[in-house]
Amino acid sequence: MRTLLALGAALLSLAVAPAPAPAPVSLPARMADTGGGSQLITAVAAGPDATTGRVTWWDRRGGRWVEAGSAPARFGANGLAEGADRRQGTNTTPTGLYRLPYAFGASPRPAGTRFPYARITERSWWCQDNASRAYNRWTEGLPPHCRATEAEHLSAYGTPYAHALVIGFNYDRPVRGRGAGIFLHVDGAGATAGCISVPADAMRAVLAWANPERRPHIAVGTRGGPTAITRY
Repeated sequence: MRTLLALGAALLSLAVAPAPAPAPVSLPARMADTGGGSQLITAVAAGPDATTGRVTWWDRRGGRWVEAGSAPARFGANGLAEGADRRQGTNTTPTGLYRLPYAFGASPRPAGTRFPYARITERSWWCQDNASRAYNRWTEGLPPHCRATEAEHLSAYGTPYAHALVIGFNYDRPVRGRGAGIFLHVDGAGATAGCISVPADAMRAVLAWANPERRPHIAVGTRGGPTAITRY
């Protein structure tokens, strides 16, 4: 009798056992768009005024997104701003979904890097002059139509530009005054002028992971609100 009672209690406990919690849905799976490729970088801040957050890189495998790596990140000194409304010189990081045209750096190409990699020289500049034909472009030698006061002399930036990826914000069809020279690069002393920065080892890991044949994009946004990353 005791055996039957024990068996009945065991069966009853199985019958009322709670169902296992569903697996959490990954961030890319909750996004409106991931760029159509099978690799994605997400850069997420707590809110539009935040200057820190997290960068995570993802692979799409077997129909789902799998985290490949993650690192702390820094954003613009004045937080984040909607990419379509951002203004140049505001020290804000533009939110949105962007392609990654190419990599560059003052240091040699890291092992495993598959992206096209431009090596910085003493003649390397990034033009941010709104009146220039080279607006939001790398130039070797400063063209006469791009004022030095409105350009970044890339070799002068040292550690932050040891390795970097160009973020395609305002790149394909530049809108004057919206902003230029937005990169994913190595950490400097603090918040950025609008770029996203990560520790040096994380930057090298991203370059070794990223495969242009898999069409990686970067999505930049906040956890919620009008600039929520899930909108992109």
